[in-house]
Amino acid sequence: MEQLKVVSVNISAGKGTIKTPVKEINLTQQGVEGDAHSGQWNRQISILGMNSIRKTRQQAGRTILPGEFAENISLEGFDYTQVHPLDRFTCGGTEIEVTQIGKECHGTSCAIFKETGDCVMPKEGIFARVLNPGMIRAGDVLEFHPKMFRALVITLSDRASSGEYEDKSGARLQEILHSFFHEQGLNLYIHHSLIPDDPHKLEELVHKAKDELVDILITTGGTGIGFRDFTVDIIKPRLDKEIPGIMEMIRMKYGALKPQALLSRSVAGVMGKTLVFTLPGSVKAVNEYMDEILKSMLHMIHMLHGLDAH
Repeated sequence: MEQLKVVSVNISAGKGTIKTPVKEINLTQQGVEGDAHSGQWNRQISILGMNSIRKTRQQAGRTILPGEFAENISLEGFDYTQVHPLDRFTCGGTEIEVTQIGKECHGTSCAIFKETGDCVMPKEGIFARVLNPGMIRAGDVLEFHPKMFRALVITLSDRASSGEYEDKSGARLQEILHSFFHEQGLNLYIHHSLIPDDPHKLEELVHKAKDELVDILITTGGTGIGFRDFTVDIIKPRLDKEIPGIMEMIRMKYGALKPQALLSRSVAGVMGKTLVFTLPGSVKAVNEYMDEILKSMLHMIHMLHGLDAH
């Protein structure tokens, strides 16, 4: 758990102006009390590392003080490249959640940009919202908590669960997920369950995933039209929202080359804040389906958590 020192806390009464250092800031559900940027939106709090401020001092050839970038919190020891949406900072009982990395610069209306021809906020500024209200003071220490995403992978197969053959599709699915999240610099824990084609066992696991607020639930197997293919019949009624476009596009893309692909009844959707995908039970299908699903995976996660990912 990384600890970061608060060098300065800053507020301003008007937008488009620098912020003035104060002794402490009071964080409410609206953001920083008395600050022009408070409100019901995702950029209630702005954070900037002292390294970014020092870098601009060298470019400008003058002392640039905390708050001149209109940041609410100036942090020492802060590496913005290691921060992602849904990460959290805590200070005692106070808790804030990262919602955005960088923002559009105001360009010629930005005093720092006019002076140096550059501005660090579009790339290095961190924006957050309040989860638990409280006070933050200069000299406090913020603890950084990277988001740990959790996935549940379920393989449904009578023969694989009995040891008749190896579960290759479940293994491949885990490999793809780990690789994708690693490339994004995100933390991921995967729990894998290999079960027979038993609707009651699947139902138990789906309920558990929802209760435990798992981020991603993916099944492999049981999406066809055979007598033992019931995965979709169990999961689809439990979705709060279906995302039909993903599976429709996949079926059409691969069905144009191989008509048998059109027989898959796979579904995608949302169950609470859990993304749910049902995939066919072959390595080839897992590769094909995940290649398309991952293109919008982060966008779907951000949307589920109310982040403006547009």
